Amino acid sequence: MAVEVVMPKLGMAMKEGTVSVWNKGVGDQVGKGEPIASVSSEKIEIDVESPAEGTVLQIAVSEGEGVPPGTVICYIGNPGEEIGESITTVKNQTPEVEKVAPTTENTAPTLQTKTPRDRVKISPVARKMAEAGGLNIEEINGTGPGGRITKEDVQEALKTSRSTQVEQNKEVDITSDKPLEEIEQIPVSGIRKVIAERMYDSLQKSAQLTLNMKVDVTNLMSLQKKTAETVQYRFDNKLTVTDFIARAVVLSLQQHQQMNSSYIDDKIHLFNHVHLGMAVALERGLVVPVIRNAERCTLIDLSRKIKELAQDARRAQLNSDDMQGSTFTISNLGAYGVEHFTPVINPPEAGILGVGAVYDTPVFIGEKVERRSILPLSLTFDHRILDGAPAAAFLQTVKQYLEDPITMLF
Repeated sequence: MAVEVVMPKLGMAMKEGTVSVWNKGVGDQVGKGEPIASVSSEKIEIDVESPAEGTVLQIAVSEGEGVPPGTVICYIGNPGEEIGESITTVKNQTPEVEKVAPTTENTAPTLQTKTPRDRVKISPVARKMAEAGGLNIEEINGTGPGGRITKEDVQEALKTSRSTQVEQNKEVDITSDKPLEEIEQIPVSGIRKVIAERMYDSLQKSAQLTLNMKVDVTNLMSLQKKTAETVQYRFDNKLTVTDFIARAVVLSLQQHQQMNSSYIDDKIHLFNHVHLGMAVALERGLVVPVIRNAERCTLIDLSRKIKELAQDARRAQLNSDDMQGSTFTISNLGAYGVEHFTPVINPPEAGILGVGAVYDTPVFIGEKVERRSILPLSLTFDHRILDGAPAAAFLQTVKQYLEDPITMLF
């Protein structure tokens, strides 16, 4: 009998998931465990694997469509099999959500018939590229297995199409020396769409202001080097500047509770615990894994958790719960050579700290000029929650910890 594949629940708070792309079409063969679609929630995107071997009988949810977890997104079975009322359900269905199975009044849904568009063998990525480039997929020569059109085939067809267009433009206006403008259109979907919506919403619904401050981290860099061998030997770890910054932020948030808060329903919610978000840049977009109860962590504990979460993020092993509930966020662009920048608040948090690149510069120490290492910090805060003075006081406390790093070891 046919097998239902449902929208998985990617975390306790997930209310809706979106099908980002279908890797298989109706009539395609699939193997057990083979990725058949990519789905995304508010902050995470994963591949949905086929729970059984068979044929895709029907696709119930289109690309870009959002549905509650537990909703049937497709059916897998034997070729020609009708989808009846008795259906095997996959185990990741959430019992509290009623499945939405396509039905009619008197008869079960019939197997979808293939249109000429469906009969063309083409990968989902290639299909999207062809549609964006205005190409007719029936005119593209496929070089993949069984004549399947691949991404490379579409790229080659686009090159040919553009060359033809250039020649046509030359024939129309041989006197024009303006180059042909080539525009590539990329659909905004999945994580990129979620980020776009959240950042726009953040700027529209909060009063954001950014303060910049420079911190002398010469002593911190020296302490890092002096303790490197001991830390490696005793804890099998390496302390980074980011680890020290995270520790300084956690200690400072405990002293400035207004910065460890959120603006929700016209009320300021002050938090006793620090749930620290650490922004991680991925190829698909930005994710913010959360270190819960960070105030209970030592510097070494914090360092380990930062590295573990960053590694999980790059391996796509984070779940939705790992990226929710942060009370303050750190975003580090120092690796890209950026000094000061304006980070955007991760709503509904009160603030976010932007970390720039450390640079060396001459500084007057009394009457002498010394070479010092300077760290630029940029604090964006919600002016609805606190004013400039308390925000500056928080940033000043972070600065004090970083300039006297020995105080963070105890």
